[in-house]
Amino acid sequence: MSEKNARPPTECANCGTAIPRKAKACPECGADERTGWRENEDTLYDGLDLPESAYTDDSSSAAPPRRARRDGPPWYWIAVGLLLAALLILGVVSYR
Repeated sequence: MSEKNARPPTECANCGTAIPRKAKACPECGADERTGWRENEDTLYDGLDLPESAYTDDSSSAAPPRRARRDGPPWYWIAVGLLLAALLILGVVSYR
């Protein structure tokens, strides 16, 4: 079907809202032919044969928890601040 002759479905496949006849996108959720409409009623993944492991919620293979982050600025910003303060003090003292 060419893009000029493509008609939207009568109901949005994404949110279920009724779609006007010549609409280019769903007025409710914004879905269009690239993001959610299909020419036929089948979905893209119908008939896909997934292994049983795809349906299980296996938390043992999850990534290890991240270390808690310290509050405050990183050490190098503290070092830069101290260096700038020292240069400012030296500049004021040498100016007098």
